Amino acid sequence: MPNKIRGNVYKRAVRLALLYGSECWPMRRTDEQKIHLTEMKMRLWRGGVSRKDKMRNDYIRGSFKVATVHEKFRENRLRWYGHVMRRYDDHMSKRVMNIEEGKKGHGRPPITWLQTLKNDLKTTNISKRVTHNHTMWRKITRSSDHN
Repeated sequence: MPNKIRGNVYKRAVRLALLYGSECWPMRRTDEQKIHLTEMKMRLWRGGVSRKDKMRNDYIRGSFKVATVHEKFRENRLRWYGHVMRRYDDHMSKRVMNIEEGKKGHGRPPITWLQTLKNDLKTTNISKRVTHNHTMWRKITRSSDHN
């Protein structure tokens, strides 16, 4: 099977299964590492390559010409955030985003979805004001595959 078709199958079946519901996941570093490992295992398996071949991940990722799962996670979170922010102020999803949590326990607080989103906004250097312009927001947040 040609690599282009393999890449299409990966994008339309495997990656969609990995991304299902990812818009509202708070992403910890360990979660990202596990998903990255799963993604690379699937690509190796589909490419007929084993770890013994000692091929670099960049080469394997480039041969399928698809964006990384991390980029797609960020795209999904930002797309969902833009969708919620364009809602009217009394909408349930917008009110839930502003709920303050109760008592805080000892130790480091668990990472929340909003904290993950703030990190995404910081890394992509996007302001919250752009969310109200749908076409501009979609253009900025979309991470395209390499086709």
